[in-house]
Amino acid sequence: MNMSKPRRHPDPARLVVAAFSRHSEALDWGQQRLQEAFGPLERVSPDFDFHHTDYYTKSMGAGLKKRILVFEKLRPSDILSHAKNFTVGLENELIVSRRFPEERPLNLDPGLLQLGKFLLATTKDQSHRIYLGDGIYAEVTLRFEGKHFECWPWTYADYREPAMLEFLDGARESLRLQLAMR
Repeated sequence: MNMSKPRRHPDPARLVVAAFSRHSEALDWGQQRLQEAFGPLERVSPDFDFHHTDYYTKSMGAGLKKRILVFEKLRPSDILSHAKNFTVGLENELIVSRRFPEERPLNLDPGLLQLGKFLLATTKDQSHRIYLGDGIYAEVTLRFEGKHFECWPWTYADYREPAMLEFLDGARESLRLQLAMR
C-alpha cells in the first residue's frame, strides 16, 4: 500500500505586508519597524488610493493610502500567524504613542506570496478561512492561473485592481526566478 507522507519543508514564500494609513509618516514608521524585524525589502509598491470601502473611515479617517511591502528573504509558510501577531503589536504600539489623532492610525496586513497563491492573515473567521493558531486565520486571496493572479468571489476590491494585480504578478515572477536558482 502506498501511503502519502507529509512534506516537512513546504516551498518557501515571500512575506508581504499591506500597510495602510492616511499618514505617510505612519506608513514610513511601519515600514521601518517591519524592516528591522524581517529584513530588507525586495520591492515596495507605489502608494495606492484606498477608496473601495468606508469600513475603516471611522477608526482611521478618510484619504487612506495602501503600500505593499515585499520582503527579500524567503520564509517558511508557517510564519504567517507570527507575522500577523507581530503586526498587531506594532499597530497597538503606534496607537499608544498618540502620535496621530485617529483611533487606529495604521493597519498592517501580512500575507504570503507563493507561486500558486497569495494569502492574507486575519483575526476574523469566515467560511473560506482556515485557522492557523494563535488567534489567526488565513485566506487565499488570489490564485495564480495561466500567467496572472486571479480573484476569488471573496477577494477584497483593492486586490482586484489592475495595478495591484500587476504589482503582485511582478513580485511573483521575482519569486519564481529566485526559486529556480536554488
